[in-house]
Order: sequence, then structure tokens, then C-alpha cells
Amino acid sequence: MSEDFTENIVDIDVSSEMKSSFLEYAYSVIYSRALPDARDGLKPVQRRILYMMSEMGLRPDRGHVKSARVVGEVMGKLHPHGDSAIYDAMVRMAQDFSLRLPLIDGHGNFGSLDAGPAAPRYTEARLAAPALTLTEHLDEDVVNFVPNYDNQFMQPEVLPAAFPNLLVNGASGIAVGMATNMAPHNLREVIAGARHLIANPEATLAELMKIIPGPDLPSGGRIVGLDGIRDAYATGRGSFRTRAKVDVEQLTARRTGLVVTELPYMVSPEKVIEKIKDAVSAKKLQGISDVTDLTDRHHKLRLVIEIKNGFNPQAILAQLYKLTPMEDSFGINNVTLVDGQPQTLGLLELLRVYTAHRIDVVRRRTSFRLGKKKDRLHLVEGLLIAIVDIDEVIQIIRSSDEVAAARERLMAIYDLSEVQAGYILELRLRQLTKFSRIELEREQEELHQQIAELERILGSEEVLRQLVSDELGEIAEKYGTARRTVLLESEAAPALAGKALSAEPTGKAGQDKAAMPLEVADEPCWVLLSSSGQIARTSDQQPFAESGSRAKHDVFRAALASTARGEVAAVTSTGRMLRLQVVDMPVLPPSSGLPNLSGGVPAQEFLSLHKGEALVSLVPIDAVIALGTAAGVVKRVNPEYPLNREEWEVIALKDKDRVIGAGVAQDADELVFITSGAQLLRFCATAVRPQGRTAAGMAGIKLASGDAAISFDVVRSVDGAADPTAVVVTIAGSSSAKGLPGTSTASAKVTEFAEFPAKGRATGGVRAHRFLKEENTLLLAWAGAGPAKAASSAGVARALPLEHGRRDGSGVPLSQGVDALGPSVSTAATGATDAAAIEPAATEAPEPVIENDDNGQGTLL
Repeated sequence: MSEDFTENIVDIDVSSEMKSSFLEYAYSVIYSRALPDARDGLKPVQRRILYMMSEMGLRPDRGHVKSARVVGEVMGKLHPHGDSAIYDAMVRMAQDFSLRLPLIDGHGNFGSLDAGPAAPRYTEARLAAPALTLTEHLDEDVVNFVPNYDNQFMQPEVLPAAFPNLLVNGASGIAVGMATNMAPHNLREVIAGARHLIANPEATLAELMKIIPGPDLPSGGRIVGLDGIRDAYATGRGSFRTRAKVDVEQLTARRTGLVVTELPYMVSPEKVIEKIKDAVSAKKLQGISDVTDLTDRHHKLRLVIEIKNGFNPQAILAQLYKLTPMEDSFGINNVTLVDGQPQTLGLLELLRVYTAHRIDVVRRRTSFRLGKKKDRLHLVEGLLIAIVDIDEVIQIIRSSDEVAAARERLMAIYDLSEVQAGYILELRLRQLTKFSRIELEREQEELHQQIAELERILGSEEVLRQLVSDELGEIAEKYGTARRTVLLESEAAPALAGKALSAEPTGKAGQDKAAMPLEVADEPCWVLLSSSGQIARTSDQQPFAESGSRAKHDVFRAALASTARGEVAAVTSTGRMLRLQVVDMPVLPPSSGLPNLSGGVPAQEFLSLHKGEALVSLVPIDAVIALGTAAGVVKRVNPEYPLNREEWEVIALKDKDRVIGAGVAQDADELVFITSGAQLLRFCATAVRPQGRTAAGMAGIKLASGDAAISFDVVRSVDGAADPTAVVVTIAGSSSAKGLPGTSTASAKVTEFAEFPAKGRATGGVRAHRFLKEENTLLLAWAGAGPAKAASSAGVARALPLEHGRRDGSGVPLSQGVDALGPSVSTAATGATDAAAIEPAATEAPEPVIENDDNGQGTLL
């Protein structure tokens, strides 16, 4: 120790030091690590990874590089933290089960829900195509750059973000005193919402929620109950329940099983299996004989849960939802950084922050490009001046002693700027040809046009916002995918009799027990099928009374009286009949007013349809039904169906023919064909003798050349005559129209059914509609008990003419599209009624529709 050393001890207040140090630590965690920015939806480490990979040229069209190399570059230049934290963030951006739209294309073992990834020295990575849209145009001054931790490099403060990444991919993080947890959404829906907000800056949350109905999780599944989502969209905080997608399948001739094909978000099959084994060991869960994970790369998730004989699969499923992660909750907490401050934002605020950022990015990019174009035009104009008098320019340069003198003389003689003169001095001899002059003049003209366009964008806020909207639309078109998660407003589970969970089997060993486990009461109910493809059953035999208000609802394609444990059959366009268990259908809550299928699920959830096959109707499984085909064939089928089969053929169709209608047909009922050429034929059902299920039917209507039947319906009889309330609805249009049927160019007519005379079977019928100018075909038709109802493809009610037209009269022009026709709610349950629909039920949820008025009704021109 040196002699001049003096001890220097500083006394400090511990509480002040702890407060100061903790605040610095908290600030660092909140702003530099845990919370995403509301503009690009990225945490600092994620942003630095994407930016560094972009700078390294790791584009999708180039080869992968070792992940360790990327981690080293990010850690050494931009992110002064551990390599494990960087690699973990990088791995998550490559996992398709974590992000709805992965940003990194990983090669190798990037982990699964059950296991972590391989070490970075074993895996390789490059940017995924969507990530390029987050980092593009960084060289055009679109965002601010800030120094890195040691002021040696520059990094973007935020990425340009060509799509709302925060909503699309969500985020999760734990800071000091706060945390964030945001759910992923569908890219197409989010961009549609952003474009609506750009076009309507004063848009409300209710309008946006019609476009963005809820999260869309990478793993699919079902979200049950939407109240928590509405709360989260309004306040930034809320929760919702997710359920696995489970099908009841016949695994063997005597063994039934539950097949899980989708699990809640971030729930692994191993975790589910472990919980099932624990519950079985603790005797909390009975009736399960085996659990097998058949997941692979080709078939994706497939978890098979075998059920012992005598146990109710629905009861077992209810227990699994209760005791295992097959039902899980997701808590939304939208905490994000806005202008450097942590805030909790709802859906509307999140989209406003993003759209404001994107508009600013495009404005800065346009200003940058405008400056570049003007600089280039300035140089081109100088070159054109020099080329016109090139000999004199060369003489001036050759006679000058030095470059500076030549520059000064050129500026003085030709009135050039210093930049122009310097550029002329750097000319190459090959640029002095006549062809080069023509190129320069053409470039000058193009630059003037480009500058005018850029100035037009900057000079109009409306044009600028439209440009941003168009670019978002291109992103949605290129990278958007269909929705994976099904949204259910209410419980999509069968009604359960009793609250106690009994797990005893039935049969001889279980006859002393009171009932089957969680037995479903076999009570009367209605089975409903809507034109938008929703299927459900009522909780009891409730009345179908019209409500006082004109509420939104689907047109009913079928309404059958059944029991909760009964069976119905689905008839498809290919002539197949499939057995459906009523107990498997979701239950609508009791209601004394107008029923609707907002609590139903798509019919495809219950049916296995072939490619090009569509669901036509639901019919009782024990009644004589009538079928009509597009080729004009009619058939009545005896209910002699095989008892041990789940599907069978009910009509032998000819090539390219298809079933267009089906319904219960008693002897006194009337069968009705309507063709695209506006011909209608009605005849008594007794003209068609019932046949076996393999017969091909008989001639129903005689079709003209090029004509086809578009509607087949059964009009019920009342006291031996056709229903006096029955009507015929026809909608005419042009077969060459590019839009959907039922657009504003279509016309509709409602006619009393009694006006059409009955004809013999296999005749041509009578004219049902007179075409207006530019009309040459019927787009849609339906006959049945009135009053008739109409709806859009999304199930929104549409108006039809109130007055009845003549049998061969013309229609009334429509102001809104009509895509489905059917009976009123009060008459839908009087028998088998099949509504007409233009297209089969869609597999995806219908896009939201914004009505013209508050009650969802259309108006006539």
C-alpha cells in the first residue's frame, strides 16, 4: 500500500440507495426487456434479432445459417444480455404453435410443447417471408435510429411493421410491478379492422368487433363464452375459456373413443395425458381404458382416449373438461408501451396506435423518395445541358488546370449548381452518345411523373391513408389464412340431467345403479339447421313464436321435432344419408321469443363431407322422405335403413347430377320443382311411389335444353289440400353477373302458391317469373309455408316484397343481397321444410356484415 493512500469512505442512506437502484432496475426491465411496443408489437430483443438478421441478409430466398451466429451478432452488437435469453426469443418467433404468423424460418429442432429446442449450435435459421414486411424500407428514413449500448452501432427505435404484429402474434412478458399477456388474432380480420379504422377514423369499438370477433389461436380449439373477450376489447383486461376440439369416433366395432385434434393454446398432449393418468389413479375419473398419442407430422395432433363399454362419451368429456387442461382459461392483459409509457389498451386504442404509426411510416417513406427523385432530376437536367453542348464542355474541362477550376467555369458558363457540375466532371465517355441523351430525356419525363405522384400523396391526407390501406390489403391477401379457432357464444355441450358425477357403467353389472354416468335426459327438443350452416338443438320443446322486435336470425333450412337422445339424418348433395346423434349437438338456451343459432356450430363439425359435397337438409330417420335432383329426378324413400351403419346411399345418382332438396313427404303433400328457366311444376306426392334406398328415382320435371332444377320443396297439406299460406319466392338475375347472386341487380317476387296449377309428374310445369331486361335466369327459388323469410350469407335478415305478385309477373328490384330463402320461424317447425340457399354451408365463419339500419333489415328500391 502506498504511503499517500488515504481511506475514502462515503456514508449513504441505504433506503435512498435501494430506492434509486430499484427504480433503475425496474425502468430497465419495463422499457428494455419485458414489454412490447404498441407500434410494431416487438420487445427490444425481438426487434434486434429481426433487424440484425435483415442486416446479415438472411432472407427467405437464401440459405439458413447457424443460430449461434445470429445470437452472437445480436449479443455483440445490439443486445447486452445473455445468449440464452436471445436464443429463447429467437426460438419462440420460429414456433408455429406459439405465434399465429411465425417470423423466423427455423431449420432443425426448435422445440415443441413438450420439449425445449436443441442448442443454437445445432439449429439453423433465416427470416420468414412475413418478417420482411416488418423490416422493409428501413433505408428510406421511415423510423428513427438510436445508438446501441456502447454507441458504436445504430439500431431502429421501432420497425416499420407493415402489419399489426402485436394483435396478430400476441405477446407475453413479466416486468416489475406489471405484466402483459395478449392473445393472437387472425391476420385477415385484424387488417380488415385496421383498414376500416383508416377509412373511418371515428369508428366505434362495436363496429370493429363485427370485423374482429375474437382471438384466433395457433392451435385452433374453441373459445366458449365471449363476454370476457368483449371486456378485454373495451378495457384491455379480460379472460376467456378455451376448449379442445374433440370428436366421438367408433374406434372398433365395440369400442368408442374421444379423438382430440386441437388443444387449448400452449397446452401439450403430454400434459393432458399426465393429468388424465393422475385423475384415473386418484379415482376422480373413470370410464377410460387407454390414452394414446398418435400425433405425427402428417396428421398433426391426434390424441385418442378410449372409453370403456357402457360409459357415456359425453359424460366422460364433461369430466375431462373439468379435471384436465382440455379446458383452459386465457387471461388478457394488454399492457404495452405507447410513447415510452406502459399503458393498458383496448382493441380500438391498439389499432389507432398502429394505424397512426403506419401512416407516419408511409409519409416519411414518401418524403424520402420525393427527395431522392428531385435530386436525381436535378442531375439529369444538368447532364442534358452538358450533352447539348458537349464539345464546348469538353474544351472547358481540358483547358482547366484543375478540377476545381473546371467546376467553377462550368457553373459560371452554363448556370449549373455545384452538384450538377461535379456530376458532369465524372461523366464517362459512353454516356455521350445520342442514345444516352434519349434515355436521359425519357428518365426526365418519368421523374416528373413520379414526383407529381409523390407530391399528390403528400398533399392529400385522404390519398395517403388510402395508400396505407391498400398496402395492408396486399399483406392480408399474401399472408392471410383462414380462421382456426371456433367462437361459441354459449356452451356447446349437451344438457346434463343432474349435477352429480356418476361413473358407474350400465348393463348387468350396473343395473342396480340409478342411471348412466351424467345421463342426458331424453326430453323433447327441436333440431335446427340454418342457411349459414349452423346446427344446434333447443334445450326443450319451446314454442317458435315471433318476437316483437325484428331481430337478426338465420333462415332455417330444417327444423325437426326430436328428443335429446334421438337420431336424425343428414342428406347430402351426392345422395348420401348420414346418421346424427341429437345429444352431440350444441344446446341453445331456453327462449320464449325468436330463436337464433348464435350458439350453434358449423354443421361440418358433425359431418364428414367429401370434396365438392354439400349438406342439403336434415330429415327424420323414421319417415318417408322425398328427394329432388338438379336433373329433375324425384324419389320417395322408404325408411328402411341399416341399423348398424352410420351412413348409406338413398338415391343412385347419374353422373354430374346432385340432390337439391329433401323433406318429409306424406301422401297428401305436394312436391314442387323450380328451374333456372323460371318453370314451376307441382304435383301430388302420391304420383311418386316410395322406393328402396338404392333405387334411382323417376322423372320429376321435364327440363328444357340447358335448363336445370334449382329448387325442390315439399308443401305440406292442411285438411287434404295444400297449405293456404304457402307461397313461392323467386329471385331473378343475370347468369353472366360477376357478383354473388342476390346483388342489387336482382329482382324478387313473392306469389301465392295457389296461383300455380297442379300438373302431372314428368311435365314441364308453368312459368313462375317473367324476366326483366338483363335478366335471363333464376338465381334462387323456394316454395313453402308462408310468410317467407330471406337472409344474407351471414344470417342477417333481408326484406322481401310485401305484396304478392302475379304468377307470371316480374320481380321487384332488391337493394340488398339475398342469399337464402325459407319459412317464417312460426311455421318452420310444422314439418320438414328446406330453405333454399345459393351455396353450401361454408367451413369458415362468415365475414361480418354491416347492415343499412339498426335492426338489420333491408329495404326495397
